[in-house]
Amino acid sequence: MADAAVKDLVIDATDGPTLGAFWSAALGLRSRPAGDDSAADLVLEDDVPEHTIWINQVPEPRSVKHRVHLDLHATVDELTRLGAVPAAEYADIEQDHWTVLRDPEGGELCAFPDQGPSVGRYRLYALVVDCADAAAASAWWGERLGVRPVRFADRPWYRLEPGAGLPWLMLFIPVPEPKTVKNRIHWDVWGDTDRFLAAGATLLTSREDSPDPHVFWDVLADPEGNEFCVFRPDQG
Repeated sequence: MADAAVKDLVIDATDGPTLGAFWSAALGLRSRPAGDDSAADLVLEDDVPEHTIWINQVPEPRSVKHRVHLDLHATVDELTRLGAVPAAEYADIEQDHWTVLRDPEGGELCAFPDQGPSVGRYRLYALVVDCADAAAASAWWGERLGVRPVRFADRPWYRLEPGAGLPWLMLFIPVPEPKTVKNRIHWDVWGDTDRFLAAGATLLTSREDSPDPHVFWDVLADPEGNEFCVFRPDQG
């Protein structure tokens, strides 16, 4: 039985309007101000609540490769017209079906032009998480979300297919480098903080301890150190 369901995504930005405009167009989402009762600056949304993305203004710029990034149903030409640029260090690396680009703040993303159209205009194909132990990370999140992880046939990657509490494909990719800074993309979930803590998550900031009166969620880290926020289901 699932402990949680994905609520939405959050993207940190040093220039919220510029990055919000890029991701709104790239993903096929409408953009609006978040309002005074939110810690974020912009909301990107369509008619599916789980597609929502919050653009959160932060003071610190991108400093390292994103440990969490988005894969899109889109062509390179489409994304470069919107402001993405090729990631030069990946240009000579042979990829199967995708191209690595950077968003206007330098964050990595991948264009998958051959995956076929997404439903309607929404174009998020997958949320990708770099891991020290992809098998363990996918198993941990699979148990939380009620989805069985599947290993790729030809490489040590794992995926959680959309379903139950997961609105899009989630990929777990092993990498040699450790996590060093706060992720600039994270996911929010509906769930119970105590159940996450009992399963091995770490409490970073409780809603009671937050200095921001608009915060009504707990900030946790999974066993790999990836930040995520837990909202009580009765807050929906």
